[in-house]
Amino acid sequence: MSMTTLSLVVPCFNEQDNVRDFAESVQQELDPLSAWLEYEIVFINDGSRDATLETLKQLVHEAPCSITVVDFSRNFGKEAAIYAGLQNAKGDYIAFVDADLQQPIAVVRQMLEHLEADPECDAAAAYPQQRLEGAGISFLKRSFYRVINAMCEIPFHADASDFRVIRRPVAEAILAMPEYHRFSKGIFSWIGFNTWYCPYEVQARHAGQSSWSTRQLFHYAFDGIISFSTKPLKLATGLGGVISACSLVYMIVVVLQKLIWGNDVPGYPTLVVLILLMGGIQLVVLGIMGEYLARVHIETKHRPIYLQKARYSCRRGESAQQVEAPKGDRQA
Repeated sequence: MSMTTLSLVVPCFNEQDNVRDFAESVQQELDPLSAWLEYEIVFINDGSRDATLETLKQLVHEAPCSITVVDFSRNFGKEAAIYAGLQNAKGDYIAFVDADLQQPIAVVRQMLEHLEADPECDAAAAYPQQRLEGAGISFLKRSFYRVINAMCEIPFHADASDFRVIRRPVAEAILAMPEYHRFSKGIFSWIGFNTWYCPYEVQARHAGQSSWSTRQLFHYAFDGIISFSTKPLKLATGLGGVISACSLVYMIVVVLQKLIWGNDVPGYPTLVVLILLMGGIQLVVLGIMGEYLARVHIETKHRPIYLQKARYSCRRGESAQQVEAPKGDRQA
């Protein structure tokens, strides 16, 4: 019987109090499957400012299991970390998991076993049955999925994040999309493939605080819409047409008032309001166009998605290795 291999890709940003317990949780859940499963953990240190890297180096030297640590030169964001993890993962299956233990490894095992049992299924994605955020954040996230599904041609499964297990062909399809502005939820939906959606119970964060602020969530949502929809541009065009039509109607009304009733043309306050309204609309439209143009500008530079400062790895029972790689890792 051939062994199945699994790579767990784990982005890390200031997770010094979580990574060791995360590795222990992986061992407890996956070691019982050693008769048919070999696994590795690929940690991506995304410019952490605490002792995350030192803790990961200790894990590499202790070699409790097969571990690879990719150390970024600075913080490039979770999307870049996912891409780097895919480039370094060697498994037949790749799982994306957060290091804070809110996403149980038992669910990874459940998704893996489903894929093993169903050869026609290419990916398994988990979504929370109930969120732990406040009512305000939950409302905003629900609203985001309604908006993005209305604006994009591809469907987005509500609440399905990057917590999933994929087969190697799916990973290769994602790696074939080396765009700089990445939005994993959109990429997972755009590439297609048969996906099984699995509900799970979100656990409390093991230690530390989430690095995602409300402002960052808004920015991330806006990036997703811009990356996978051109409807904001079409909306700007439609808005211009509506404003022009309204202006024409208003002009006709003013002329008729003057010719029929002899009313004076509306004066200064009306003109100020109209000028400010039109100026504001024009600035919004220019801003939308500027967002798309800025992304084109960045993409034409062909900058690497991330810069790798160093790479540390060990196989279970073997000595650790360090590979320096101060270069970009953007692949076509």
